[in-house]
Amino acid sequence: MGHGHGHGHSPEGDRRRLGIALAVTLGAAVLGAVGAALTGSLALLADLGHLLTDAGALAAALVASVLAARPASTRRTYGLGRVEVLVAGLNGIALIAVVGWVAYEGVNRLFEPAEIPGMPLLVIGALGLAGNIVSLLVLAGGDRQNMNMRGAALHVLGDALGSVGVLVAAVVLLTTGWPYADTVASLFIAALIVPRTIGLLREVGHVLLEGAPKHIDVDEVQDALRGVPGVHDVHDLHVWAINDRKPTVSAHVVVDEGGHGPCGDGSVLDRAAHVLRERFGLAHSTLQVEQRSHAGHEERCDQRSGP
Repeated sequence: MGHGHGHGHSPEGDRRRLGIALAVTLGAAVLGAVGAALTGSLALLADLGHLLTDAGALAAALVASVLAARPASTRRTYGLGRVEVLVAGLNGIALIAVVGWVAYEGVNRLFEPAEIPGMPLLVIGALGLAGNIVSLLVLAGGDRQNMNMRGAALHVLGDALGSVGVLVAAVVLLTTGWPYADTVASLFIAALIVPRTIGLLREVGHVLLEGAPKHIDVDEVQDALRGVPGVHDVHDLHVWAINDRKPTVSAHVVVDEGGHGPCGDGSVLDRAAHVLRERFGLAHSTLQVEQRSHAGHEERCDQRSGP
């Protein structure tokens, strides 16, 4: 069902949230690096890999947010809004790579378990989780429809799950001494992150392939345009998005012969644009008005065959 957008979030606020989350993540990465060096924990190494990837992802998301706000130019007539989508895709690919590395190391350690001290693992895991929670709370206040923000939050969520896995592994090591706790925790973390990451990459691919936004029913848009007074038919209808916040539509609108209101074809355009904006949130529309006598052919008149 189509609807308009009314988000109460500002790009400036999102950039501030990304900056705060980046600072917290860098602090947690330093802590994780020290802990991994001291303990040799694979779960901490997995968490550190996520943290370093997150720091890069948050920095890239911050830069993308700044670039997306730049105005369009004669060379880039749509502006740089799609940079956010590209960065979200790169973040997803990077996270898949980290998960693959952790899974590979985890399988190896199932055959050769390492001795990991439980108490340092517990302390570092708790501090890391506290930092992840702070970052998630900060990012949660941003625009949840923004793919760039969601990609950044997904990275931080992966870290939070990693910290929980580290804590569980530490508790199991302290209470039972089971040597596989750290490895199992790292593999569990990887398994939790993969589905969300694949979902994000699918959305990125859909936008880059000019797919229609998921909240807009193209058939419904076509029916709504056909219902506009003065419109006989609609063809060559395309609905796509520059990024997940800028849906766009173009169409050829075939109008009835004769009067369409005090402004002629302009009245039909005004009514059609109003329907697109109010019912579907399609504020940017490009509509070509055609008379019924023209609708059956798009080629130049001097190229038509026949008498």
